[in-house]
Amino acid sequence: MENWSPGEGGRLPVAVLGATGTVGQRLVTLLADHPWFELKVVAASERSAGRPYGEAVRWLLPTPMPETVANMTVARCEPTLGTPLVFSALDTETANTLEPACAREGALVVTNASSYRMAPRVPLVIPEVNPEHLEMLVRQDFGHGAIAANPNCTTIGLVLALAPLRRAFGLRRVNVVSMQAISGAGLPGVASLEIFDNVIPYISGEEDKVEHEAQKILGGVDANGFAPAELTVSATCTRVPVLDAHTLVVSVELERDAEPEEMLAAWEKFRGAPQELELPTAPLAPLHVHLGVDAPQPRICRDLDRGMAAHVGRLRRCPLLGWKFVTLSHNTLRGAAGGTLLVAELAYAQGMVDASGLRH
Repeated sequence: MENWSPGEGGRLPVAVLGATGTVGQRLVTLLADHPWFELKVVAASERSAGRPYGEAVRWLLPTPMPETVANMTVARCEPTLGTPLVFSALDTETANTLEPACAREGALVVTNASSYRMAPRVPLVIPEVNPEHLEMLVRQDFGHGAIAANPNCTTIGLVLALAPLRRAFGLRRVNVVSMQAISGAGLPGVASLEIFDNVIPYISGEEDKVEHEAQKILGGVDANGFAPAELTVSATCTRVPVLDAHTLVVSVELERDAEPEEMLAAWEKFRGAPQELELPTAPLAPLHVHLGVDAPQPRICRDLDRGMAAHVGRLRRCPLLGWKFVTLSHNTLRGAAGGTLLVAELAYAQGMVDASGLRH
């Protein structure tokens, strides 16, 4: 891999794969003025390659396209992009082959795709919850580089709410029903005649992802790899006519019973490595606790703390498992582009990647 010199202001050069898609657009926006990373390469499909980004992309975000990116020439998605840090917003089929190829060129690939989330040596990271899992980057067999994965957008909101409870009281069983925003379906999305005035009680592959990713994230890591948490998770995932933010209805069985004040305090006090290290994309608080009887709500809460926090509320007794509550998070910010960027910031802050690539 080419040894890039530091970018403007000493920033680390980065590339975005799948830069014209919905998650790619979010990443491009977040990286436009990033204090640590300098966006050097935007890459997309053959039909977009060679064109100015501003012409190749169908811009879908409510904020204007960054001027610094509009005139960048779109590169082909290929492994020889040369930057030490690569963000992937690729579809699963393309990610299967391109992500390890980029890693073999020496890059640290931080991916939002699902291809390698459950791979034995690929860390699946929510930085406030399991930052120690990044230790596995140097034990991978992708040549001189490595892959780190951002979890499923529904999993992130769920685990952010579960982690403080597990640490304070222990967890045995979790039941979750999701109401997922249409933006989570990507482009071209859900047909209007299917989602308007409707709830679709099936999202392909989603329930399996939520159940097993939560176990990996909340589990341990040792010399042999990842040990999933001894935790039963049952998920039902639905699509609802909300633009952004996934809302989850959660019931939990704790190992040790707790008073509601104790549970609220565990959520309110929860902090992690991103807050301690003051990472640029980190929310001030990973969880915002809402005490109103009708909160949290997607339209009101999703953009608070720059869309990077999860929200919990409606804590009450559950006659089946013990406790139940509602949580929500912004699926394309905390659940996708922002979460992926936060993983990269953590790796960079911990000295795991520099201008020469992954540090072994």
